Amino acid sequence: MTSTSHSHLADPESPRRTTLSFDTPSGERRTTPARLAPRESRRDPRLPQLIRSGILDDKAQSCVQVWLTTADAANPAARALLDRETGNALRLHRVFREPPNASLFPRIIGHELDTPEPYLLYEPPRGFPAARTHVMSATDLRPLARGLMQALSLLDGQDLVPLGISPGTVLWDGTSLQLWGLEAMVRTGRPRIRWGRTPYCSPEQRRAEGLTDPRDGVWSAAQVLYQLVTGRPGPADRAPADLASHRVLAETLRGAFAPLARDRPTPAALLDLLEPGASGRLALDAPADESRPHREAFEQTLRLKRQAPAAEPHDERDGAAAGEVVCPYCLENIQLDLGSLFVTDSRMQYQPLNPSGIANPLRRQDIMRGAVQKCTADPDFPEHFIPVPYLTYGKPLTIAMVGQSSTGKSHLLTQMIAAITDGGLEPFGLQWQSVNPAQHARFVRERVQPLRDGQVLDHTSGVGLDGFARFVESLLITDARGQVRPVAFFDLGGEDLVRTDSALRFLLGVDAMVFVVDPALALPLPQLDHAREHLGLAVNRDGDLAFATVLDRLPKNGPYLDVAAAMVLGKADLLRFQPPVDRWLGEAPPTALDPALSHEESADVYALLRRLAGQAWLRPFDTIRRCTLHVSSATGGQEAEGRYPAGSGPRRVLEPLLSLLAMHGLIDVPGGAEAFAVGKAPALEAVPLSDASDSPREETM
Repeated sequence: MTSTSHSHLADPESPRRTTLSFDTPSGERRTTPARLAPRESRRDPRLPQLIRSGILDDKAQSCVQVWLTTADAANPAARALLDRETGNALRLHRVFREPPNASLFPRIIGHELDTPEPYLLYEPPRGFPAARTHVMSATDLRPLARGLMQALSLLDGQDLVPLGISPGTVLWDGTSLQLWGLEAMVRTGRPRIRWGRTPYCSPEQRRAEGLTDPRDGVWSAAQVLYQLVTGRPGPADRAPADLASHRVLAETLRGAFAPLARDRPTPAALLDLLEPGASGRLALDAPADESRPHREAFEQTLRLKRQAPAAEPHDERDGAAAGEVVCPYCLENIQLDLGSLFVTDSRMQYQPLNPSGIANPLRRQDIMRGAVQKCTADPDFPEHFIPVPYLTYGKPLTIAMVGQSSTGKSHLLTQMIAAITDGGLEPFGLQWQSVNPAQHARFVRERVQPLRDGQVLDHTSGVGLDGFARFVESLLITDARGQVRPVAFFDLGGEDLVRTDSALRFLLGVDAMVFVVDPALALPLPQLDHAREHLGLAVNRDGDLAFATVLDRLPKNGPYLDVAAAMVLGKADLLRFQPPVDRWLGEAPPTALDPALSHEESADVYALLRRLAGQAWLRPFDTIRRCTLHVSSATGGQEAEGRYPAGSGPRRVLEPLLSLLAMHGLIDVPGGAEAFAVGKAPALEAVPLSDASDSPREETM
């Protein structure tokens, strides 16, 4: 971090006058006239962020603005870097609000990221970079080292590893330290990335080997301290040869220069060398875990689900003859009828098809794949057509998106299907093919491509029937065993569900559901007020009306509804700096389904909704036996004037679908689909409560 002077702002002609509107750390919106310095610098020549000083006139508050030009902001990697810095700044502000810990890190004033030139604002740096000091006295070195190890210990307690510690990011004002470089702080256990300068980055970090470790920062800190004592950099891969001749370093940095992280001391161990007992006092200052009682409620709910008798196996095709499937519209049993086939002409009008006149088998197969069959199973039902492959590959899997019209479920479904077509299912042993090529091409052209280009989609117009469940797309999914199954996606509009009984009738034959939670409707957080104002929404403590309508109509044959379900906290970009959403949005796309990780994400989302939104928003999870919870963002940011400034950057859009496919046996998971859905019972839970309480021998064991 380069210290920036504010003296040139005294010239009334030099500043650039503007108005800034940004979110504060408390989540409130602040709008103020501002004067920004015309001179700017690049904080690090290798990084895109620019920095300039300024004054916020509403409070005559000096500030430093870190920002991206429009050209740099068009690069998703540059935006991600500024996002990471902002998230770390907000997290440290939230956890370390009081001195002395608060003074160890930069203090954020506010941020505005969903704009063509995103930025964040800091209070001015305190002190000057250690790089300006040639040699530091032992008197100053000890408190600086103590402050540095205290900062590292606090970061370790937050599972953060600073990758960018150097003489340029360690600031010193003569009495205390301030550690910058928040853009280079990543979560513990993430794959190492090449970051920083030699010799300050650890040997493993320089080679991008293994996973990040808190002791990566110990190496960097040791190198900074060595340079401050000797006036020269140390070796890049081993301890300095003259370390023993510098008493303060030899006493403090025992093992800190070990080439491997596992051989270095932890930040807390080094802090206790400098100030005995200091690490224990830091642990006592750690904030309480507010989510704990809500996570316990989640585990109790799962325990009750496991103990409840399983529902009788139900097949909506009961009574159907061989080769019949359930029409997803009229819910009647139908089968392939070669006399009722149609294809579309150049004007998209249905024309009858007689496949018996097509002698070439390859041509016949291709034409049949694009054909539809007119369903006449219910003569009183409006005219509707079913793709032929939907009728020829066995029982289809129908998946319905549920939520009010503002939830973003149509954007989520679009990105979910786009992720499939991009090969997102391949790591899980699944292959896909469109059921109807023309229909799929139209979906890509009208939905996927505009959204990827940054356009905001209109509400789903659908290609089905007005007033009924809107059919969006269908795919043929081939599992690892070579079994092919049609998967059809439907969008249940909240208004239709409340208004029309015909839409609800569709629910009687649905196989899986995705309930999309709009955080602006559910969570009374101040940082969502701006989005609520923009969308014309208000917090609803009674839950989503569409959820309640669907759950009341689904057929029930046991203590729980047995349809497979996933609850999705959508528009998660609105909460990308809110724990635990920040953690899950930062997770890399999975290449295998991990039941333990799925369980952890479900517990986190459940606890967040229960603590902030209330139990009504969790009714799908409480009512449906097999239900997982997820964090997802279809766009990665908020719209501005009908577009997404950085384009749409979907994050974790496929995970809810993967969960549903696992529950239906299309993806094999450790422990089986049942354990994946409701968790694995601990050993003690398997002991009947009556037996455990009646047996005195159990109490003595």
